Amino acid sequence: MAGRIVALAGGVGGARLARGLAGVLDPEGLTVVVNTGDDFEHLGLPVSPDLDTVMYTLAGRANPDTGWGVAGETWSFMEALADLGGETWFRLGDRDLATHVMRRRMLEDGKTLSQATAALSAALGIRHRIVPMSDAPVRTIVETDEGVLPFQDYFVRRQCEPRVSGFRFDGIEAALPSPGFAAALADEALEAVVICPSNPYVSVAPILGMAEIGSFLDARRVPAVAVSPIVGGRAIKGPAAKMMAELGAETSALGIARHYGARIDGMVIDELDAALAPAIRALGIAVHVAQTVMRGEADSRALAERTLAFAARLAPGR
Repeated sequence: MAGRIVALAGGVGGARLARGLAGVLDPEGLTVVVNTGDDFEHLGLPVSPDLDTVMYTLAGRANPDTGWGVAGETWSFMEALADLGGETWFRLGDRDLATHVMRRRMLEDGKTLSQATAALSAALGIRHRIVPMSDAPVRTIVETDEGVLPFQDYFVRRQCEPRVSGFRFDGIEAALPSPGFAAALADEALEAVVICPSNPYVSVAPILGMAEIGSFLDARRVPAVAVSPIVGGRAIKGPAAKMMAELGAETSALGIARHYGARIDGMVIDELDAALAPAIRALGIAVHVAQTVMRGEADSRALAERTLAFAARLAPGR
């Protein structure tokens, strides 16, 4: 593709495809829009888990074993905090801690989250644009059989154990797309929107939940393509499959296609799920079958190339 791409991402799967897209697109050709519904304040610091995962991944600094956090991390701060009886359920490594301290300082100096993200990305040597979905706070709340829980309490403190019954995104009604997000969608050179293989309920839904983004997709002039985060009935990373089952959705690439529905024109599914292609096509969604499990940079780049080539063959509103 000679034009520009907007990628919607959250967490490890989104970061890995964003890495692949960055490997095949020039810096001006890619804007990675990242979920901020997971953001929260912890120990007096503003933590943006998805933004940080995408930044560390594109900077080549992500922990290769976990996909999140920083490679070569040390934990002296957390050990000292534990000695003092502090909260240690959400672990902040020493290197990671520096990111949150710098973000706090920039926000207190009056910078927006977009400006802070741009400064941190530049300091990490990242050339491609990474932008938050919004500069306004949006907070994901998980409705469970044990009551409503802030996302990080559900995800980290409770390890996704409570049974999910729904989600809400506090602040979404007032949230506007960040300036970088809005500019990327309005760019006449935009050729496609790629929804990365991120959790559709808690990573992608907050992005799509902003009214302006829903309106853009309803009247889109470029194709929208999603990469399924479910392979062989399982999530590669995170609780997406568990959430789908608890919400009564089919835990498969077909279930993902039904979830996105008319908001996408095409879906990339894994070779393990090739048999589901006819059922997905019956929904009016084009299908491309590929190897989607990204075990390293070569896999990420190959999937990015296939996804872009697929998007180039589609027309919006297919």
